[in-house]
Amino acid sequence: MSEEVLDELNLQLYNTSVEGRRRLIPAVRNCRKAVLSGSVLSTSHWEVVASAMTSNPSHLRELDLSMNQNLTDARVKLLSSVMMHPNCRLETLRLGCCSLSEISCDSLASALRSNPSHLRVLELSSISLEDSGMKLLCSGLESLNCQLETLRLSHCRLSEISCDSLASALRSNPSHLRVLDLSWNQLEDPGVKRLCGALQDPLCELETLSQKPKPASLLKGQQVEQKPPAEKVLSERKWWRTMKLAKLHLSSRDGLSWSCGTSLSRCSLSETSCDSVVSALKSNLSHLRVLDLSYNTLQDSGVKRLCSGLESPNCKLERLRLIKCSLSEISCDSLASALRSNPSHLRELDLSGNQLQDSGVKLLCGFLHFPNCRLETLRLRHCSLSEISCGSLASALRSNPSHLRELDLGQNQLKDSGVKLLCSGLESPNCKLERLRTNIRALQLIRDQLWLSGLGAEVQSLPSQRTGPEWNQLKDSGVKLLCGFLHFPNCRLETLSSFRREGHTGTTYS
Repeated sequence: MSEEVLDELNLQLYNTSVEGRRRLIPAVRNCRKAVLSGSVLSTSHWEVVASAMTSNPSHLRELDLSMNQNLTDARVKLLSSVMMHPNCRLETLRLGCCSLSEISCDSLASALRSNPSHLRVLELSSISLEDSGMKLLCSGLESLNCQLETLRLSHCRLSEISCDSLASALRSNPSHLRVLDLSWNQLEDPGVKRLCGALQDPLCELETLSQKPKPASLLKGQQVEQKPPAEKVLSERKWWRTMKLAKLHLSSRDGLSWSCGTSLSRCSLSETSCDSVVSALKSNLSHLRVLDLSYNTLQDSGVKRLCSGLESPNCKLERLRLIKCSLSEISCDSLASALRSNPSHLRELDLSGNQLQDSGVKLLCGFLHFPNCRLETLRLRHCSLSEISCGSLASALRSNPSHLRELDLGQNQLKDSGVKLLCSGLESPNCKLERLRTNIRALQLIRDQLWLSGLGAEVQSLPSQRTGPEWNQLKDSGVKLLCGFLHFPNCRLETLSSFRREGHTGTTYS
């Protein structure tokens, strides 16, 4: 209760009893961010929170009440009325995994319509809102007073009917929404088509269309990877935007989240949905920078349709993810042809989990040689590749100029001969690769080449199989060999990671 304002009050961080945590709740009056997720709050505690939101001045900007099973409709109504108070400056409200009904949606919509409304982020994931609740919520989104920029509605039992309500809200004037997460909802092709129609509207300012599953722990402020693993965003750049439409969540681990977006993965989409996405890509008003269609059965015919949009001069797509989309080498030919367009803005391509085989990678590498290619990240995990693909990739790494900075070849049978071929590309002065992901055996072989060439690259080992809590059984003798390389005068290695994750606590030891 000091005069200094606390940046964050997170009750889960205190090693005390449930009652001990409750006794800390009054400190919410003097903090900017309060994480009260999973807490059983009494009526008096709710009054304390309401008082903190309306005090003069009110410091509270973010409130996390996720996983509170006693968060009733009546209490949501109280929260909503408090948000309308002139002293309230709350910008982020998280209510994920709470037992709310459509009545709560009506209350929240009233708060969004209030003047002024300061709320910018609203988290309602894992709540059975259904289409009726979504319709009520959209009545708030359409208001001229609504300033909401991020709305997360994953796993809310929404169907394609909700897409009509959302499309209408996205066309509202003005619409401030930039990030929309609809992951784990059965929107299906007709609903996605309606949403894509809204994306082409000149009043729609949505910038991110995302597609990855959000774990429940994310609702507690902890971004943790879930199976199947969502690829992490490494080193976010200001010009990268994310656009995801339906089922695939945003983001995964610590500090690695999509900047703005809407998601379309795990949405039971087929090849026909690609026509709607293509129409959005071709629009001269398209803001789409990141498109994630992973875990949908698009097949080669769907990717061929998608490529007609990639070839458009209006397409500014920078990241494309097609993980486990039932693709073959035929899709590689379509993608390589489309990405030779002038100019090509694509910086990241993820085709992991598809049966591309060596012939498909060879076709892709033809694109990497092309002068207009600016691809920096290529992920080909579990694509049934052999040492033949290493030869094609090595040739691409030797090309001038070579823009590739990250290459992921995990869970492929490259063999020693393939790794040696790959190293011939790593040794080239034209090679700019900074991050290489492969298995531990390949790491050992590459270490030898690094020792000889002094390549200043960060090499990460992601083994195809994990045995027990430790990912790699390097032992002391293996580390001693690595340290021999670190002593070498040409070595420029800056980062070497050795982690062990405990499954029960999620604690990382380094």
